[in-house]
Amino acid sequence: MSAVRRPLSADLARIALFAALIIVLGTVMVPLPGGVPITGQTLGVMLAGLILGARRAPLAILIVLALAAVGLPVLAGGRGGLGAFVGPTAGYLLGWVVGAIVIGVIAHSGRFTWWRAGIATLVGGIAVVYLFGIPVQSWVTGVPLDLTAVSTLAFLPGDLIKVGAATALAVALRRAYPRAFPQRVVHVASAAS
Repeated sequence: MSAVRRPLSADLARIALFAALIIVLGTVMVPLPGGVPITGQTLGVMLAGLILGARRAPLAILIVLALAAVGLPVLAGGRGGLGAFVGPTAGYLLGWVVGAIVIGVIAHSGRFTWWRAGIATLVGGIAVVYLFGIPVQSWVTGVPLDLTAVSTLAFLPGDLIKVGAATALAVALRRAYPRAFPQRVVHVASAAS
């Protein structure tokens, strides 16, 4: 016997909701030299990983990226179109997908706690995103990798604030509405087996 699973329509609604949240957070933008702005979208990616988990969070991000690819202005600053996938931010966009998976895996690998959520968001939301973003930004802009990495330090304080905000919001939501998070399916062996 297994626990009752959430209906597919509920999952689809949650995925669409987080795609919309990521898009809306893209309107919060602080431009910086070098072509990569500080945006609220990474906060949305972090929240998606923490709340939707490793299986559903990347789907929300892929919806946003698909909408951008067809030209809708859903990325920070109202950007959209295939140019976003060959510009300096292309690696960060890919990093969102992988980062959300990493966040979900770490955050939900055991009991959901504030420290596990914080570590997950720090690793997936910053380290993984930077791991993909910095080399691509360096390659596209022609700036050496080490200089690009150093220039990225300008983003670190804002990203650390987003880690704290995402962690606090996810922990509060987990306490208030645990059904919003991935439900563990419990398999119980029947006595007749």
